[in-house]
Amino acid sequence: MKVIVDRFEGEYAVCEKEDKTMMDIPVKNLPVGAKEGDVLIVSDNSIVIDNAETAKRKENINKLMDKLWE
Repeated sequence: MKVIVDRFEGEYAVCEKEDKTMMDIPVKNLPVGAKEGDVLIVSDNSIVIDNAETAKRKENINKLMDKLWE
């Protein structure tokens, strides 16, 4: 399952799942360096950052912002 880190609240990362619902993940379970906006791949045994998907999302957001300010 893929989730996006929306924000941090205390000891939890609030993440948006693919179905647009939210879930909390303890910060201690996140990969080192995980930050808001990162796409995470969550499986039974691990959580890893999907760097390619994160970069793609950031690029799309930047394009939308550029169009907004044109």
